[in-house]
Amino acid sequence: MTELAIGQVAARTGLSVHALRFYEKEGLLAAAVKRDANGRRVYTEQDVDWLVNCTKFRASGMPLATIREFAELVRQGPGNEEKRLELLREHQNTVRDRIAELADCLELISRKVEVYEEHVARGTADGLWR
Repeated sequence: MTELAIGQVAARTGLSVHALRFYEKEGLLAAAVKRDANGRRVYTEQDVDWLVNCTKFRASGMPLATIREFAELVRQGPGNEEKRLELLREHQNTVRDRIAELADCLELISRKVEVYEEHVARGTADGLWR
């Protein structure tokens, strides 16, 4: 099993060393981080995969409390998959709603861009929003 130093994990996940320590302290990891003989953190490929998932969860707006709850369920082991699925479905619905909201915003912005492009091309943009 390959062991990775915290700096290597930071480079691979895009998380800072500080963020990795924070994730560990806050109980956001699926497994305890092991230490080498010198007391330095060592990570596995499975830890990296988990952290990549966490970054996607965060980028999609999942609260740290939900990631913590999900991680705790994973640490507990088999038998709570329905609860994990429920957390993921709830977040999936939240993300879908946000995507729909952003699509609506993008449509409005795209219409405004078209209007501005037309006015700028005609030299009549100075009259917009007066």
